Amino acid sequence: MRSLTRTGRARGRRLFLQYGLPWGGALLVGLLAVLYAQWSNDAYEIFLHWIAGRTWLAFLITPFMTMLAVYMTRRWFSGSEGSGIPQVIAALHAPPDETLMRRLFGLRVIVGKLVVSLIGFLGGLTIGREGPTVHLGAAVMAETRRFYPHQGKRLERALLLAGAAAGLSGAFNTPLAGVIFAIEELARDFESRTNGVMITAVVFSGLTSMALAGNYLYFGQINVPQNFHLQFAVPVVVIALLCGLTGAAFNWALLRWEVWMPRPLQQWRAHKPLLYGLAIGLAVAALGVFTHGQTWGSGYDQARHLLDGQNTVSPFYAVTKWAAMVISYMSGMPGGLFSPSLSIGAGLAQWVHMVFGWAPMPALIALCMAGYLAAVTQSPLTSFVIVMEMTNGTGMVIPMMAVALVATRISNLFTPPLYEALAEKNYFGAGAHHKAA
Repeated sequence: MRSLTRTGRARGRRLFLQYGLPWGGALLVGLLAVLYAQWSNDAYEIFLHWIAGRTWLAFLITPFMTMLAVYMTRRWFSGSEGSGIPQVIAALHAPPDETLMRRLFGLRVIVGKLVVSLIGFLGGLTIGREGPTVHLGAAVMAETRRFYPHQGKRLERALLLAGAAAGLSGAFNTPLAGVIFAIEELARDFESRTNGVMITAVVFSGLTSMALAGNYLYFGQINVPQNFHLQFAVPVVVIALLCGLTGAAFNWALLRWEVWMPRPLQQWRAHKPLLYGLAIGLAVAALGVFTHGQTWGSGYDQARHLLDGQNTVSPFYAVTKWAAMVISYMSGMPGGLFSPSLSIGAGLAQWVHMVFGWAPMPALIALCMAGYLAAVTQSPLTSFVIVMEMTNGTGMVIPMMAVALVATRISNLFTPPLYEALAEKNYFGAGAHHKAA
C-alpha cells in the first residue's frame, strides 16, 4: 500500500511539473497581460484628464514623471529598463550565468517593469506596453523553474521562450505571431518549432486573454479590395523603401546615441540622472504641446482613427512621433516599441497616400505598419503576421509579406537587428559595461 501511495505521489508530482506548472504559469501570464493593458490605458487616460484644457501642465507632469521613472529605474530596478526584449535575448544567448538571470528577471524586475512603465504612461511618454509584456511573461515563466528538481540551460531556455511568446500573444491577442516571434526574433533558430511548452503557453495565455478581454481585433477589421491590380506593386515598392530607411534611421539613433546626443546631455546621462530625466521630460512635453497632443502615449488612438477613416493626423505626425519615440526610449525607463512603431507606420501611410491617392488608405496603413515594424525589429515574419492578426487582413498577406521582407533587407544594410544589438551592447557583449539605453 505504501509503495502504491509513493508511486501515486511521484506520478502526481510528475504530472504537475509536466502540465500543471507550465499551464498555471501561462494562465498567470495571460492574466497579467490583460491587467497590464488595462492599467496602462487607465494611466494614460489619467494623464489626459490632468492636462485637459490646460496643456501647459504637461511641462510640469511629464518632466516630474520622467525624473521619477529614471531615478527608480537606476536606483532600484536595474534590469527592467527599455522594452525588455533585449533582456530575454541576452538570457537566451549569453553563456549560462545565474547572476545575469537575477539581474534581468525575478520579482524585483517584474515589480519595476510594471510600476515604472505605468509612471511613464502617467507622464504621457511615447512608449508601448507590448515589449514589457514580453519581458513580464518571460520573467513569470522563468520563476517556475525553481520548482523543477533538475534545472539547466535547456529548461531555462524553454521557459523563457514560452513566457515571451505568451506575453506577446496576450498583449496583442495574436497567438500565431507569439509563436513566430519566439522562433524568429528571440531564438533565431528552428529547433524551437518543437517546443511544446511554448505552444502550450501561447494557447493558455490566449485563452485567458480571450476570457477576460474578449476575442477582439487590436486595430479592428480593415476593409480592403479583394483583388489588387498590377499597378499596386508601385506603392508596395515605395512603402518598402520608405519604411526600410526610416526604420534604419530609428535603429541608428538608438544604437549610436553617442554620436548625435549633445555632450552635456551625455554627461548628465552618466552622472546626473535627475537632470537628464528633466531634459527628456521637457522635450517630450514640448513635442506633445506643439503637436496638440498627438505624440503623447503609444499612438494607438491615432493609428486606429486613421484605419477607421475617422480623421487624419498632421502630415508631420510620422516625424514628430518618431522623434518623441527616440527621446522617450533614451530615458532608459521601461517601455516598448511595438505600438509606437505601428503608429509611425500609420503616419507614413499618409505620405504614400498623397502620391498614390487612388490606393485604399487602410491597405496603405496596413502595409506601412508591417514595413516599419519589420525595419525596426528586422523580423519580417513576426511583423506581417502581427499586423495581419491585428486587422484580420488575410487579403493583404502577399503585399504585406513583400513589404516586410524588403524593408527588413534595406534596414539591415545600415544597422544590425535592434534588439539583438541592444542585448549584446548592454548585457553580454563587449559593451555590456554601458548603461542600457
